[in-house]
Amino acid sequence: MLLSTLESIPGKDIQEVLGVVCGSTIRARWLGKDIMAALRTLVGGEIKEYTEMLSAARRIALERMVEEARKLGADAVLGVRLATSMVMSGAAEIIAYGTAVRLRNP
Repeated sequence: MLLSTLESIPGKDIQEVLGVVCGSTIRARWLGKDIMAALRTLVGGEIKEYTEMLSAARRIALERMVEEARKLGADAVLGVRLATSMVMSGAAEIIAYGTAVRLRNP
């Protein structure tokens, strides 16, 4: 599955637009990581516990979006975007979305 932030793929023609696809996950903070993160805020620097959590959440959201695109018979998802929103204190949603397309075979 080809994923691109571009609206088109150079050298490829779009045969059919299949529609918007998305994948999301909601992740909550974990007490153990919160304690380590709080300690890091005292000394400064990257809060690796949250970086790793958000990286995993982005990967899961993208995988879910790709699965939805596969179900539609897509070859690619164009205009891929990622967004984050807080759904409650200590929990955030990561959403990946784009346009599923079928590319023309050469």
